[in-house]
Parts: sequence; C-alpha cells; structure tokens
Amino acid sequence: MTKFSPYFAFARKSFLGRSAYRFDHFMGILNTILRIFIFWEIYQALYGGRAEVDGITITMVATNFILSLGLGAVFYVNDYYLPDRIQNGSIATELLLPVNIHGRMLADNLGNALFQLLFHFIPAVAVSVVFIRIAAPAELSMVFLFLLSALLGYGVLWTISFAAQMLSFWLINVWSVMTIKDVFVNVLSGAMIPLWFMPDWMQEIIRFTPFSSIYFTPVQIYLGQLSLMEILRGFLIQTLWIVILFSVGLLLWKKGQKKLVVQGG
Repeated sequence: MTKFSPYFAFARKSFLGRSAYRFDHFMGILNTILRIFIFWEIYQALYGGRAEVDGITITMVATNFILSLGLGAVFYVNDYYLPDRIQNGSIATELLLPVNIHGRMLADNLGNALFQLLFHFIPAVAVSVVFIRIAAPAELSMVFLFLLSALLGYGVLWTISFAAQMLSFWLINVWSVMTIKDVFVNVLSGAMIPLWFMPDWMQEIIRFTPFSSIYFTPVQIYLGQLSLMEILRGFLIQTLWIVILFSVGLLLWKKGQKKLVVQGG
C-alpha cells in the first residue's frame, strides 16, 4: 500500500457519494445548460445581430462562457470543509488520523471534481455545442495545453478557497468571506463578463490578481490567442499563485492551530 492510497480512497468515496444522488446530478446538468443558454441569449441581444464588436466575435464570447461555465461546474471546491469541522468539533478527530488533513481536503474535492467532469461538464458542453456556435480549438495541440492550464486553474481556485478557509480559526462564520470570494472569482475570472470587454486599465490590474488565471487563461489558450511564450508565462503565473496561496494557507493553518479550542466529550 502506497502512502497515497488513503487519499485515493477518500477521492473514490467522494466520487461515489455524488453518484448516489441521481436527481441532484440531473439538476446540476440542467442548471449548467440553462446558465449557458441564458448567457447566450443575453450576449445575442447585446450584439444585436452583429458578428463582432471591437474585434470580439460572438463565437469567441460564446466559447468563453461555455468553457468557463462548464469548467465552473467541474471546479468543485467545498469552501466549508474545514469551517464545518471546526464548528462541530470533529477537527479534533481529523487531526488524530494518520493522514494529512490538507491532502484529505484536496482528495475530497478532486473526487467531486472528477464526477462533475464526467457527468456535468461533458453532457452540458455537448448539448451547448449542438445548439450554440462554439469555436474549434486553434490547433489540436492547444487542446492539451488548454487542459493543462485548466488543471492549474483549478489549483489556483482551490488554494484561494484553502487560504480563505483558514480564517475560520478566527471567525465564527466565514459565509461572508466566501461570498465575497465568489463574487471576485465570478467577475474577475472572466466567467460572467469576458475580460476582453474590461477597460485596459482594469485588465492590467486583474493581471496582478490570481482570478484571471482560473478560467480566462485556459480559454485564451484554447482560442489560440497566446503565443508559446505567453502560454509558458501563463503556466508560470498560475504555478506561482498556487505556491503563494498555499503558503499563505499553511501559515494561517499553523497560527490557527494555536487558537483552536474544542469543547465537548
């Protein structure tokens, strides 16, 4: 048995747990499809029958929100894994287990993400491709680079949540923190509004945040808008944000454990 076996078991349990709720599964697919078609109708109305606006075609926009919303369905992150366990006291039991709690958090989320990929993303995108114009990848190689960037994008999103969850050592309820985090992710990642439509000065600011690395960088790679050097720089930026955010989370984790008090017995 390898040292990674427990984490595979946690991921498998998480995957199988999602498959038990079939109605929730179908509603998740329907929710993603409805959101895609709502965005399609909104942007069609905004474009008013025009093929492009400021060099941005309706097909590019459609590709952006189909891939972003699809990836959003895949990028499952349980923002309340740690807060819930601190609140109910089960964190004490978690800390006694012979596994790394951070690894368990990631494994739990990856099991859910794999389920979302197979049974939400693929069906939703397949339906969208049939009824909505979506751009083909610029090159076949870009599909591989897109997938790699999307994986790093998930890492960025997960580490943002990881760092935010550590605040639960100091806050009774982190709901407001997670809500603010979700707003920043939805708006500044390009998922709701493609960053092409943002003012130039705002785009420069957003580039200094981790949010554009989540969805917009993979979409740009898919559409062939980045040169090889720009793609490599995008990978580097995504990796740096993962390292920085995870380091911040670990620092807060070490400080937070000193404040942890579990009552009951």
